[in-house]
Amino acid sequence: MRFEDLRLNKPLLDAVRTAGYETPTPIQAKAIPLILDGRDVLACAQTGTGKTAAFALPILQRLSTGQSPTRRDGGRPRARNIRTLVLAPTRELAQQISDSFATYGRFSGLTQTVVYGGVNKNRQARILRDGVEILVATPGRLLDHMADGVIALDSVEVLVLDEADRMLDMGFLPDIRRILAKVPRRRQTLLLSATIPPLIRGLAKDILSNPVSVEVARVSAPAETVDHWSYRVEKSEKPFLLCSVLENTPYSRALVFTRTKHGADKVVRHLTRAGVSAAAIHGNKSQNARTRALADFRSGKTGVMVATDIAARGLDIYDISHVINYDLTTEPETYVHRIGRTGRAGATGTAVSFVSSEDHDSLRDIERLIRTQLQPAADIPGYVAPKVTVVQTDDNARTPSRGSSDANRHGQRFAAKNGTRRRSRRGPRSAAAKR
Repeated sequence: MRFEDLRLNKPLLDAVRTAGYETPTPIQAKAIPLILDGRDVLACAQTGTGKTAAFALPILQRLSTGQSPTRRDGGRPRARNIRTLVLAPTRELAQQISDSFATYGRFSGLTQTVVYGGVNKNRQARILRDGVEILVATPGRLLDHMADGVIALDSVEVLVLDEADRMLDMGFLPDIRRILAKVPRRRQTLLLSATIPPLIRGLAKDILSNPVSVEVARVSAPAETVDHWSYRVEKSEKPFLLCSVLENTPYSRALVFTRTKHGADKVVRHLTRAGVSAAAIHGNKSQNARTRALADFRSGKTGVMVATDIAARGLDIYDISHVINYDLTTEPETYVHRIGRTGRAGATGTAVSFVSSEDHDSLRDIERLIRTQLQPAADIPGYVAPKVTVVQTDDNARTPSRGSSDANRHGQRFAAKNGTRRRSRRGPRSAAAKR
């Protein structure tokens, strides 16, 4: 199937070609015709499946051609009215969605902006007062602007809730209901979620009208191109094993997950002392700091990003070769979201999990959900149990020795599989070397 087969108009097809896309993904092929027909949609799709384009493209076409679910005359409302509202759980995802609308709508003439917390409201307010047709927002900041009288939602024709399960996990349900009370009842509503737990089904029943369900893969199914490996390691040895794995594994970009914000900062400090270029991203970081860290990670200036689950949800960064579960999650579905950052668009990827004695139940639940065993590193041919020793540095900070046989053999396995040479012991390679 081609994008031309989805009834998209020429400006959108031109924008898609300019963006370098040739064929639609399964979620796009299924959802775009339904949304063009004005149907409410409940879509279950993992991150990295192209779901943003699946709703952005048909919305842009309906708005630009006057195909409004709330206007019978086919006329086009004044540009200052908000005609489409997209809600997202995190700043990064909101920005990503806004960027996608800008990319696909470059030839549409439609106006759009994004608002989220962590930055000054005044500039956002000025743009909103001038008027936009498409607004992407996080719930909290949207309510701030509504309370200030900057915007009204009585002209919304299309409402999108993206990553709805994460928004509910983050406690946004009361905010969402306050927002729903301000949008017209007669509208098109799209609810997209990586999982469909009972709470999401209840919300869908409340806000969707005769919806069509779209599911492109088994719920919480990991990409088949990702290898799953595990290291048995106690908590006290995790920092040293992490350094050894990174030092001896050829990677393009590595994303490391921790349970807490404090834990993410602690890991970054340890990696920095060991000479590894790393940065943290989590909710306590200012928006400028998060934006800068993401830019450095995308460019290759920073080779390792350490993140919490909430901050990392919705990150659209390609060429992440390794996801490392420094802290194994207790929620099996979250494991799938984490490793969905690698192995995207058919590329191969590797998920590495550090499993301590307290993680046995979580490991069993994850393997049951994904129907795949996290292969123990001990199964690698020639494996020798790691001997992670600790040395004292001048600043009294402990760093790992350079002789972890576990990480070394694991790195050799990756090198042999990917046809790459082992990395030197000088830390992450430069962006040019990675290419």
